[in-house]
Amino acid sequence: MAAESRCKGCTGWLIVLVVAALVVTAAVIAIKKKTHHSEASPVPGPPGAVVQKYSNALSVALQFFQIQKAGKLVNNKISWRGDSALKDGSDAGLDLSKGMYDAGDHMKFGFPMAFTATVLSWVILEYGDQMAAVKQLDSAQDSLKWITDYLIHAHPSENVLYIQVGDPKADHSCWERPETMSEKRPLKQVNPKLPGTDVAAETAAAMAAASMVFKSIDSKYSDSLLQHAQQLFTFADNYRGSYSISIPELQNFYNSTGYEDELLWAAAWLYHATGDQSYLSYVTVENGNSYADWGRPTWFSWDDKRAGTQVLLSRVHFFGSKLSSNAENKGLQLYRKTAEAVVCGLLPDSPTATSSRTDGGLVWIDEWNALQHPVAASFLALLYSDYMLTSRTAEVDCSGKSFTPSDLRNFAMSQADYVLGSNPMEMSYLVGYGSKYPQQVHHRGASIPADANTGCKGFDYLTSTDPNPNVAMGALVGGPFKNDSYIDVRNNSMQAEPSTYNSAILVGLLSGLVTTSSVAQSLT
Repeated sequence: MAAESRCKGCTGWLIVLVVAALVVTAAVIAIKKKTHHSEASPVPGPPGAVVQKYSNALSVALQFFQIQKAGKLVNNKISWRGDSALKDGSDAGLDLSKGMYDAGDHMKFGFPMAFTATVLSWVILEYGDQMAAVKQLDSAQDSLKWITDYLIHAHPSENVLYIQVGDPKADHSCWERPETMSEKRPLKQVNPKLPGTDVAAETAAAMAAASMVFKSIDSKYSDSLLQHAQQLFTFADNYRGSYSISIPELQNFYNSTGYEDELLWAAAWLYHATGDQSYLSYVTVENGNSYADWGRPTWFSWDDKRAGTQVLLSRVHFFGSKLSSNAENKGLQLYRKTAEAVVCGLLPDSPTATSSRTDGGLVWIDEWNALQHPVAASFLALLYSDYMLTSRTAEVDCSGKSFTPSDLRNFAMSQADYVLGSNPMEMSYLVGYGSKYPQQVHHRGASIPADANTGCKGFDYLTSTDPNPNVAMGALVGGPFKNDSYIDVRNNSMQAEPSTYNSAILVGLLSGLVTTSSVAQSLT
């Protein structure tokens, strides 16, 4: 009996030990799951295997810039486009014939056009090797230079910047091809009496970023861009005021909600272009607390540059802050923390993830131009992922839950794939990509046959139920409603109108997804 009792006692203790071990194991797993510490992935080398669908989509997307070109076209590959707006700027003795039409109309709005150039420059600087690997770098550089040539001419003296060509009311009262338009094309400018800090600073950002793109290609041109950028930043900073307050009629088109974000954005780009610490001090010590909205994630767009600045300055914190003062480093750390808040808000499994998504998985913020925000956010997430990868940063903490660079990249891929057809409509929102895409894009030139002579009143083509006679290759339309639906009607400008600034951001997203590659630790 004694031996049997001892045996029963052993069994009892064994059960207790097994249960205790299971509890400890479960606790360890839970802790590991929560902290999710992982080793940093190895840094990729030169561009590797190409993902063909993103390569094909990038080739399509870049064609939209060719469609939007104004002026005397060179090596024109778009059969239904020709020379247009050749006299733009002549009223002021300037050649403002180049540049790009903003969207489906024939206006040249300097604010979103400069943003387009800044983003295109950023894409080329970060992903130029990947673009070159799929033979798209030359096309991107050509499109960028078509805009920067215009911006140089639009800045004839230190404190004068021409920010618009065309009359929006007259332009929107016509439906015609750009090649045949005959309306007056008045000019708008900002100057010390009519300040436009936002548009001047954005233009400074564009020229500073582009100066780095062209530095090894044409040093004289690069130097000219940088000189314009520095002058424009000084003008923007010294004569404070929003351009849409100085020129109230612009509030119905590209109304600016403030200029502080553009000042930080421009100074950040000038720091990268010059290495001048005063620009770094400007964005951190001098104006960070006042302008940066540290700790509060925002959406990146032509109007709001805060999230873009936070990611751009995270790059400095990741790779290049050794020469900075303690105060500057503290500011850079706050920019990076805010950039982390931005990406944490995007990842579906993050505790701070935005719940504003369609059932099909698209981040959805606004019914007008719905694709703008998810595509822009995905581009920033992809950049941040590559900064992590290159710096061998294993994870980002989102309120106690950790995520890897691959998690950020997968989010960006999910949004890109939605755009390219993995959505409930089973339709690509990138015109010309895939077998199904919008046929009635809200775009004057695409909707009118090249041999038609409509004058200003070609509205029969606007209201026609036929597909566009010309395919606006590369146009990224506005996108779906929150229920993932899309109404393919030309007059539905809310959903059907493309824009150059959306295309620039999409080019960035696709360029980063073409193949996995590390980013350069310096943009210069």
